[in-house]
Formats: sequence, structure tokens, C-alpha cells
Amino acid sequence: MNQQALPEAVIVLGAPPLAPNVPGPVLERRVDRAVAVWRERSAGFLVVTGAAVGPPPAEAEVMRVLALAHGVDDDRIVVEARAKNTFENALYTGLIMRQRGWRRAVVVTDAFHMPRTLFVFRRLGLDVEGDAVRAPAAAGMPARLRLYVREAAAFVHSAALFAIGRHKPIVAAVWED
Repeated sequence: MNQQALPEAVIVLGAPPLAPNVPGPVLERRVDRAVAVWRERSAGFLVVTGAAVGPPPAEAEVMRVLALAHGVDDDRIVVEARAKNTFENALYTGLIMRQRGWRRAVVVTDAFHMPRTLFVFRRLGLDVEGDAVRAPAAAGMPARLRLYVREAAAFVHSAALFAIGRHKPIVAAVWED
């Protein structure tokens, strides 16, 4: 992505809430950073993406409420509440980008998750850059190491699925309807 070009949107990936309508610290950090990037980069829209992983509401709805509390106008928030994983985050936000004619976006997620996120979004042909949220130092090295190891395995899995073309029929079904 051209660093000088203004993004049309900032996309923030969800994380499970602590309980229905109760955001956890990960979700709060991601939305805090996404709103800051949205303001800094003068993006037109903030896209919140994530389905209900447990009881409703969807992660995206919880993030919408957080963004509103940060002063983001409701008409600047786009809710994508179907995505259950990173691939679907890219698939459904990519559909929104295509429908609205957006060319560029900044994606916000945790640092450990960013390499795979950018890989998936870019493999779907989306012009995105990342702005990573850092885990607090209090998280501890063993916990952070587990996250990075898990993500490394997920990255290999994602790369294998793209290599065999598993994504093609799914993308065609969603983007070409």
C-alpha cells in the first residue's frame, strides 16, 4: 500500500468478548488502536469485523459500541458480523471494499496475528497495510510465545490452503454473487 495514500477504511478484527456485551482487554486494545489509526490517517470508515463466537451479540457489535464511546459517528462505522475466522474477516471485508469501491485499507489486529492477517488479505488481492497492537508486557513471555507458536502453525495451514486453491470457490461464491 502506498504509505502516502489515504485509506478509505480502517478494519479492526474481532476477538471474543468476556461475556455478552462485555469486551475483553484484547478487543478493547484493538478498538482503541483502530480508532486512533482512523483519526491519524483520516480514513473515511471504521469497519468492525467478527461474528458471535459464543452467545450473541457478535464481536463486531461489541466493537461498534466501543467505537461509538470513542466518539466515532455511527454513520462512519461499518459492521461486518459474519466472519468467524481470519479468512472470513478478509473475505467479507473484501466484499465490502469491492461493493463500496474502496481501494485501500489499514488492518488492525494484534502483533502476533498480523503476519497471517496481511498474508490472507493480500492473497485475496486486497491493498492493505497493517497497524499492529502490541500485547502488554504483563502478558508474560510464555503466554506470548504460545500465541506466536499457535499463529505460526495457523500461518502454515493458511498458506497450504491457498497453495491448493481451496479459497477460490469460496471467494467466487461470495464476491461474484
